[in-house]
Amino acid sequence: MKAEFINPFVSAAYRVLQTEARCEVKRGTVTIEDSPLISDEVTVLIGVVGRAQGLVLYAMSEKTAKNLVSAMTGEIMPVFDSMVESAVAEMGNVITGLASGELEKAGYPVKIAPPSVVVGKGTAISTLSLRRLVIPLETPLGDITVHVALRESNHALS
Repeated sequence: MKAEFINPFVSAAYRVLQTEARCEVKRGTVTIEDSPLISDEVTVLIGVVGRAQGLVLYAMSEKTAKNLVSAMTGEIMPVFDSMVESAVAEMGNVITGLASGELEKAGYPVKIAPPSVVVGKGTAISTLSLRRLVIPLETPLGDITVHVALRESNHALS
């Protein structure tokens, strides 16, 4: 896993959370883990292809998801429903989109797939042979863990 793959996701997550949810963000200690990831209550998955390929995952509790969406919309979200699910999927999409721009500047042009959301704690999500950089982000609205499972590829985008 290249170090160039970490900072774009950290800086993009900071920007999106500070701008959209109007909250401060603190990064915890980055670790490396092997597959599989055991899902949190809500996990957004986004595929990445191009000069870097793999998966980026954003894991959080349902409470954190509701708090984030409440902060972003200005409306209290009392239940985890399709609105909250859609909003956290879009948040992951925006973070990954911003990070992909930074990856391109670093010489790794990529495209991202539409987000998928796994709801339910304890699901094993395999990143196959890809190790994951695990980036914990702490906010007053709850914790989000970003998992970056990317590898360099020789496949250029066409």
